[in-house]
Amino acid sequence: MAADQGLIDWVAEAMEPVGTVTKRAMMGGATLYCDGTIFAIVSHDGALWFKADAESDATWDGAGCDRFTYDMNGKIGSMNYRRAPDDVYDDPDELRRWAVLGLDAGHRAPKKATARKKR
Repeated sequence: MAADQGLIDWVAEAMEPVGTVTKRAMMGGATLYCDGTIFAIVSHDGALWFKADAESDATWDGAGCDRFTYDMNGKIGSMNYRRAPDDVYDDPDELRRWAVLGLDAGHRAPKKATARKKR
């Protein structure tokens, strides 16, 4: 199942005051970027997950937002993403409030080293 394009379009529209949302396909879902910074994923089942980190975990925990987990050959793994609260699906202000929390976590994340070109 492919990522829910309607949900991606909704996120992009709601995030227009913050920046431009782009997507990249990921394991049946999509990774979402705002002006080049990763801030969310849409899972293959159509759920929206915002990036989290140690600084924002308490806020996510307080809202009861589960951590993203997956099953890899019988082993349960997790990623630093939290399930979006239900109200983000129909309230653009709430979507932006939680998305900005994810965007802030994206800005704090260590940058990946880029490969150097051979001369």
